[in-house]
Amino acid sequence: MERAETRSGRPHGAARPGLSIDHTAVDDVRAVPLRGEIDHAVTNELTEALLSYGSVTRPRTVVDLSGVTFMDSSGINALTA
Repeated sequence: MERAETRSGRPHGAARPGLSIDHTAVDDVRAVPLRGEIDHAVTNELTEALLSYGSVTRPRTVVDLSGVTFMDSSGINALTA
């Protein structure tokens, strides 16, 4: 019997690896490297991480998506909203 797979290639029902969010700042640029999967389950966490960063507001934010293995439309919405 074959097991159904999700779009991410994991067997249906397999544990979700989640999303890792880091923050670094260089001069006036905030870098936010992301690793893992971005879907509806983590969009609130992602949105909050992108909007808040301590008491300092940086004029520019760079989001590094090179470690993202999957992103659905809710992740795209979080990045563009």
